[in-house]
Amino acid sequence: MKNAALVIMAVFMMTAVSMAAAPSHKYVGAEVCAMCHRTPKSGEQFQKWQASKHSQAMKVLTSPEALKIAKEKGIKGSPDQAPECLQCHQTAYGVEASLIGPRFNKQDGVQCEACHGPGSDYMKMNIMKNEKEAVANGLVLVSVSDGSAEQLCERCHNKKSPTFKSFDFKSMWSQIAHPVPKQ
Repeated sequence: MKNAALVIMAVFMMTAVSMAAAPSHKYVGAEVCAMCHRTPKSGEQFQKWQASKHSQAMKVLTSPEALKIAKEKGIKGSPDQAPECLQCHQTAYGVEASLIGPRFNKQDGVQCEACHGPGSDYMKMNIMKNEKEAVANGLVLVSVSDGSAEQLCERCHNKKSPTFKSFDFKSMWSQIAHPVPKQ
């Protein structure tokens, strides 16, 4: 009996510790990111995203072509509701509702936070101005030179995708690159 109580207490303590260590960064949504990332000083990053196919990733799932592909691939129901599709077409798919901020819109497709991580804890100007602090608060830095950008893209742009033909990272990156201009 005493051992059972110790085991239960140990499991409780481990659960409490793991829950405390779990990330609590929340997704804020592209519109929140736009507040600072639509200016010429930021390289008009928001407008680049808006003009990209990533911003249309959810809309494409409602097209007749998407329905046809889903049917051919044996996906049940509408592609805009299918986990097989949403895992790449919707930022924060499968994330606990408590981690989704009030301004986050799932219909915005592949948003900023799909690559840069949930922004609730790094979005403040004073934090964003300090790269080390921003990273400590959840910002994911993506780089071509260290290969992290290509790895990130290939999480979705790969042979598991029902419409995959090939993926030329350098060509595709040139279409979505959005660096902050050098001051």
